Amino acid sequence: MYTIEEFDKEKTKVLKYIIYKKRSEQEVRKKFAGSIEENLLEDIIEYLKQAKYINDKEYIQKTVNNFIALKNLSIKEIRYKLLAKGLNKSEIEDYIYENKEELENYETKSAENLIYKKASSMEQDEIKEYLLKKGYQIDNINKAMEE
Repeated sequence: MYTIEEFDKEKTKVLKYIIYKKRSEQEVRKKFAGSIEENLLEDIIEYLKQAKYINDKEYIQKTVNNFIALKNLSIKEIRYKLLAKGLNKSEIEDYIYENKEELENYETKSAENLIYKKASSMEQDEIKEYLLKKGYQIDNINKAMEE
């Protein structure tokens, strides 16, 4: 067991970590696994989830918005990056399903950007193959190539 003082002290540490940059539940677990006793860490995470400091659904949304603003990725690459952060697979799939149209448009735009970048150094077929390897959907590649 632990005291209220211990709980508050460790909770403050975790909170600073989360407030500095939004984190997933898994990232918090990894970071504090060795330094905070397991039961205490569980209770802190539960408390922070209740208080909405840790919210993986919101985290997925924010992370995807950052990708959209800053990177050219396929939907498949987005999925892998979110899985790598230790996020729940079904929550990721739900998000992708609920935002399918927006993500399809984003993927097409990303493909267009990459086609434009690669056009001077690669043939159309090579570009298409490159995009397929990166997980772009053939429909979105074709749409982008028509543009």
